[in-house]
Order: sequence, then structure tokens, then C-alpha cells
Amino acid sequence: MTYSVVHLDDLERIPIEDGIFRPIRRRLGVTAFGINAYTAEAPGEQVIEDHDELSAGAGAHEELYFVAAGAAEFDVGGEQVTAPAGTMLLVPVGTRRGAKATAPGTTVLVIGGPPGAAGPVSPFEYWYAAESAYHAGDYERAYEIASEGLPEHPAHPSLNYQLACYQALAGNREKAIEHLRIAYANNPDTREWAAGDDDLASIRDDPILRP
Repeated sequence: MTYSVVHLDDLERIPIEDGIFRPIRRRLGVTAFGINAYTAEAPGEQVIEDHDELSAGAGAHEELYFVAAGAAEFDVGGEQVTAPAGTMLLVPVGTRRGAKATAPGTTVLVIGGPPGAAGPVSPFEYWYAAESAYHAGDYERAYEIASEGLPEHPAHPSLNYQLACYQALAGNREKAIEHLRIAYANNPDTREWAAGDDDLASIRDDPILRP
């Protein structure tokens, strides 16, 4: 099997002391992170138990709570957080948290894992995050954002190619060429990308861009 799929409505509903447990991880066989859902039928019912991820049964997870349906009110370290459908709330290990439904049929997805387990961040995230600055013509800022990925991906060809483009657009010729050399060395296809890329127009006369 190449993939698994299930609808939220088709998940098993297991009554527990605080709400209804909806197993996702077991149903789909997820191994990269923890993910389950919890449901409360009526307002005022507990949907997320009061806990801090440090008890004997906890996984010591950093947890992201996503309100998939209904609405909830979280208590996070004594602070109240109103959470209508669509809300995402990240809570670190050791912080006490719990939630009650404030609307009928409230379901909250909980995604968790040990802090740091999800790294390193995928290279594409860095240049995607730089897109707004790039389209605004702030190429120095685009470079600043995307270059945050270099410590984890110093030789990644696509990341270095994007950085070369930002530097060329910003008029930083030598830095652009340096990144382009790294891109070429790690993915020869980047030579073809560069051949017709207007972002590199300012360094088009350099031997590195000649056929």
C-alpha cells in the first residue's frame, strides 16, 4: 500500500474520562509523529484533559492542537485561550493545558512529538518563506530569510540556486556566483535553469553562465 486515508467522521469513538478519543495514529499507522483527535459532544464538556506532558503516561511531546470542528476554550498555564474552528495552538512540554468545548460537536486534533524530532526543516521552506520579500523586490531581505537554511543545508543545490538569484538581483555579483557554483556542483540540472533565468541577468556575462 502506498498511502492510507480516513475521514474524520469514520474514526472510532472511544469514550474516556475526559471526552471521546478518536485514534488516528493507530488507524493510519503513522510512525513519524503522534496524531489523534478528541471530541466533546456538548458545550462545557472536557475535550482535552488537563495535563503537562510529563506524567507517567505522557510522551513528553511538544503538542499542536488544531480545532477541526466546533469551538473550545483552552486553559494554558492559567491563561484562557478562545479557540474557534480553524485555531492552531502550540504548547511546549511542561506547560499545563486542558480544554472544554464551547460548541456542540467539538473535535480537536492533537499532533505531537519530542522537541527537535521533526528537524531538520525541509530546504524548500526557506525559499518559500522568502517569496513575499522576493515579489516585493526586497532581494536582500529574501536572501536573509532563505539563507537561514544554510546551517542545515549548506550544499543543497536548489537552496543555493535561489540564493544566487537573490544575490544577483540585489547586485551582489561575487556572492551570487559563489552560490551558483555550489548549485552546479550538486545538481547539474541547475545549469539549465540558469541558462534562461532572468533573475541572473546581472551576472550573465560571467563565464559560469556561458554554455
